[in-house]
Amino acid sequence: MPLANQRSKFTLARDHTFLNCAYMSPLLKSVEQAGMEGIRLKRNPGHMKVSDFFDNTEKVRAAFGKLIHAATRQIAIIPSVSYGMAVVMKNLRIEKSQHILVAEGQFPSNVYPWLRTQADTGAEVKIIAAPDTRVQRGRQWNECLLEAINHRTRLVALGNIHWADGTWFDLRAIRQRTREVGAWLVIDGTQSVGALPLDVRAIQPEALICAGYKWLLGPYAMGMAYYAPELNGGIPVEENWINRLNSEDFSGLVNYQPEYQPGALRYDVGERSNFILTPMMLAALKQVIAWKPANIQQYCRHLTAPDVARLRQQGFWVEEDAWRAHHLFGIRLPAQVSLDKVKKKLTQEKISVSFRGNAIRVSPHVYNTAQDVKKLTEALLQLTP
Repeated sequence: MPLANQRSKFTLARDHTFLNCAYMSPLLKSVEQAGMEGIRLKRNPGHMKVSDFFDNTEKVRAAFGKLIHAATRQIAIIPSVSYGMAVVMKNLRIEKSQHILVAEGQFPSNVYPWLRTQADTGAEVKIIAAPDTRVQRGRQWNECLLEAINHRTRLVALGNIHWADGTWFDLRAIRQRTREVGAWLVIDGTQSVGALPLDVRAIQPEALICAGYKWLLGPYAMGMAYYAPELNGGIPVEENWINRLNSEDFSGLVNYQPEYQPGALRYDVGERSNFILTPMMLAALKQVIAWKPANIQQYCRHLTAPDVARLRQQGFWVEEDAWRAHHLFGIRLPAQVSLDKVKKKLTQEKISVSFRGNAIRVSPHVYNTAQDVKKLTEALLQLTP
């Protein structure tokens, strides 16, 4: 059954048009309430139990695993994408003769770790540029990526979609090619997981890493990462007490334990039990699972399709539908329209979007209405001659 508008589950200003979930999602009322309950728990720690350090993190792990179809023990609790990528960087074995592939203009948290790897090892980071065309751009970009993967490729690091304009990358085809040459595939799912279906059973990446504060509708400074079983024996970024075997036994913590918790739990961040953020993340994941990413994607497609068609007719450019997401897409301007004037106009109209490179990044969600998107379209069309 198609999703209806869900604005009532959020607290959003009525005089502001928010089409910017890719920047930061608003909080669900249920997530806000969970945070308040966490504050109350921490306010009086005499009422806290040992289980409070473990129960919610295990529920978050299970919920994220359900969302991406992964085993619970392969999910780690992390504070950021850069932390999750640092785990991969620490366990990647790479030679000077090998290289790492990234897409042009992808988010820095999935670039800086590989530049550090390049500086430390001499292995090359190769940036695969977007084709300089507006015809079948997404298809050609994917072809360029596939052609660049060869026997020297050690790792391909990219998102399911490009964070600036929503261009879709065919992860199944890329995974197949990386397997042929023995390379790793590491995915930054921050701008897709939660609003676009993703099944790690089908793709089988070495890692899928997500910040929680965008399409997962959670709090800032908390995220989740899937690490494949092949990484279960790796070295964590930090040596904390809670990722060690039998850490549930507080009385035995001074019996220092050389073994880690099973699966990917060795990669958990210290203080993962955050008594405020963890219940917020859990409440958010429960709602995303209830809505289903496929339904969210469908909602956004129906919401935006008429206005995307109107804009294209007036000379604005949006990636072809077959090669982009519907919850996040970039609008590029006709030559005669000034980006500075667009920024000023949208500020005046109280329309919140993002500007990434030369694209206006539009990212609606289930709290938006057709009128919200129409308001943006009308503002843009008013700037055309």
